[in-house]
Amino acid sequence: MLPPLPPDLTPQSYLILGLAHCFWKEEGGLSELQIVEPIPTATLAPLLQGMATSYAVLRATTLGETTQVMAEHFPTAQPGQDFWERAIAAARTYQRDEPAKTHLPLGQERRDFNFNLDRKRILNSRRSVRDSDNVRQHPNTHKRL
Repeated sequence: MLPPLPPDLTPQSYLILGLAHCFWKEEGGLSELQIVEPIPTATLAPLLQGMATSYAVLRATTLGETTQVMAEHFPTAQPGQDFWERAIAAARTYQRDEPAKTHLPLGQERRDFNFNLDRKRILNSRRSVRDSDNVRQHPNTHKRL
């Protein structure tokens, strides 16, 4: 359901949704998840240039039609974390950069991206920092010579 929109956006505001193939780490290994995420213009540009990505499909829609598009075109996918906040932020980027809308007309989808899962996108990964991770510096690095 569409949340209340800020005054600068309407339900007709342009938005691109991306279907990302992500992974969830479990004891036995990794399980694959499909996540729907709003795509801002800053993400769209590198995808169009051929950067490797976990996005298999992008679909142009409006904020008002987002829930319906997700149900029709991405029925098995889950919305990403903070979905509506990110959708509102992404819609604003298309208001600021009108030419970005020409890459994917409203109601259309694109699949011609460099889809690659070699570098897996793990959603629940944790980074553990240890003292052994520190790089030893030369003894004169912090000395005044």
